Amino acid sequence: MYSLARPWLFRLDPEVAHGLTLSMLDQAHRFNMSHRLAGVESDGAPVELMGLRFPNRVGLAAGLDKNADHLDGLGALGFGFVEVGTVTPRPQAGNPKPRLFRLPERQAIINRMGFNNAGVAHLVRQVDASRYDGVIGINIGKNLTTEVEDAVHDYLTALNAVHGSADYVTVNISSPNTPGLRTLQFGDHLDRLLGQLREQCTRLDQAAGRRVPLVVKIAPDMTDEEVVLVAQCLKAQAIDGLIATNTTVDKSTVATLEHGSEQGGLSGAPVREASTRIIERFRSELPDMPIIGVGGILSGADALEKRRAGADLVQLYSGLIYRGPELVGECRRALGE
Repeated sequence: MYSLARPWLFRLDPEVAHGLTLSMLDQAHRFNMSHRLAGVESDGAPVELMGLRFPNRVGLAAGLDKNADHLDGLGALGFGFVEVGTVTPRPQAGNPKPRLFRLPERQAIINRMGFNNAGVAHLVRQVDASRYDGVIGINIGKNLTTEVEDAVHDYLTALNAVHGSADYVTVNISSPNTPGLRTLQFGDHLDRLLGQLREQCTRLDQAAGRRVPLVVKIAPDMTDEEVVLVAQCLKAQAIDGLIATNTTVDKSTVATLEHGSEQGGLSGAPVREASTRIIERFRSELPDMPIIGVGGILSGADALEKRRAGADLVQLYSGLIYRGPELVGECRRALGE
């Protein structure tokens, strides 16, 4: 069904098409058609990770549903877990439009959305009202107007707000669309940020009587030396898991295409190899840490490649834009259900 709708959707502005598609998925959920769209016929093959029970290994990456407004409709497609956000403490409009571009020749997307969201209070209300019974991750970031030196305050504020509603919390320090954000991935910035978040999350866990894993999302544009340093910090701060990777700033493979030189992060097929390489490197450095692999998964074979590289779970995003909901079922089958 999606293959019939895609040519029509691709004639629309990408953000308009995005919103329309989410509304259509909500309608499909209301009429109990979601599993049929995704080609999902079973309950899945559960896996235990980070103290959580994931109904299957295939999840939705953050960014598709920034405000958790469509959590039930998306979850009904057969995902084992859904990650919402990135959410910031205060609402913000994000970067000026246009800020989302398709590169269909390479099955790729460039975005410079800039953490546009309705704020953490809105997201928490939506998560709490949801009936989705899979694992829910909440991805947190800092507001644009908050200086990088003060970023810890925003992350702590967001963590405090989402802890009671999240099954796990992801610290997004790798988006290229908030100036200075990626500097938080390295050195004293990273130690200070993760140290304070780990301490606060432990306090919140103790008060709530339940453990909420703390996960970090990193970029694919790291050298081997940077991977080693980041891995050491993740171990030192007792981080529970890693998401590899976010979008890339390397657009050399699409530079000659229309929109190929647009500012922003590149996702989709061109980031697949870089993402897989980073997964392999972090798996070598962190043999026991759960890793969620994301980046360029457009087929079941791509999902299996991430798994063989060391990912315990996978997430989809750009692949859904090009393949539609059937990609969920295909990836689930490829991962051994």
